Amino acid sequence: MPIYSLSDDLIFPHPSLSREDGLLAVYGDLSPERLLLAYSNGIFPWFSEDEPILWWSPDPRFILYPKDVKISHSMKKIIKKNIYKITFDTCFREVIYNCGNTRKESGTWITNEMIEAYCKLHELGFAHSVEAWHENKLVGGLYGIIIGKCFFGESMFSTMSNSSKAAFITLCKLLEEKNFIVIDCQVYTQHLESLGAVNIPRNEFLELVQKGISMYPLKLSFNKK
Repeated sequence: MPIYSLSDDLIFPHPSLSREDGLLAVYGDLSPERLLLAYSNGIFPWFSEDEPILWWSPDPRFILYPKDVKISHSMKKIIKKNIYKITFDTCFREVIYNCGNTRKESGTWITNEMIEAYCKLHELGFAHSVEAWHENKLVGGLYGIIIGKCFFGESMFSTMSNSSKAAFITLCKLLEEKNFIVIDCQVYTQHLESLGAVNIPRNEFLELVQKGISMYPLKLSFNKK
C-alpha cells in the first residue's frame, strides 16, 4: 500500500488503505479540526521529533470496553484505602508533559508541538486528563480525547507504583457509568492487557467509533478568535 501525502485539505484516506504496519499517511498538521477528524475515523498521529507527522490506523486495534476493566485484588485494596486521590482535568498540561518526560530516554512522540496541539484540544473541551495525587503531589495520570461516547487514550505516566493504574481504573468506572462505548488503546501493551484490553479487527473498531460518535455528532466548527 502507498503512504498518502496529505495536503492542506481536511481529508484522510480510508483506514483500510493503511500499510500492514498501520501507517496510513504523512504530513498535514496538528490543527484541532484535523486531529478531531482523524480520531473520528480511527486515525491518530504518532511520530518522533526528527520525523514528519505520521498518521496511523493499525489492524487489529487494541481496545477496552469500560465494563470489562480487570481489577486485581491488590489494586482493589489500594483503591479501597484511598492511597491516591484521583481528579479530572485539574492540570492537563502537567500530565501530558510528564507523559512525554518519562519517555525521553527511550524516545517519545510527545514533542513540544504535540503538547501544544493537545493543550489546545483541552481548551476546546475535547482532550482530558486524569490525575493521581499522593500527599498533594502529582504522581501519575493519563490523558486522551473524548468524542461522543468514545475515549481515545493517548498516554499515561507514574512516578509511584500503581498510580496510573488507579487513575485508569477510576476513569473506566466513570466511563461505564456514563455509557461510553469504547476506550481506544491503539496498539497492544502487556500492561493494558492485564487491565482487560483486547485486540479486535479494525473494521469492528470503526463501527464502534461511529456508533459512539453518532450519540453526540461532532461538529467541526470552532471560534477562530
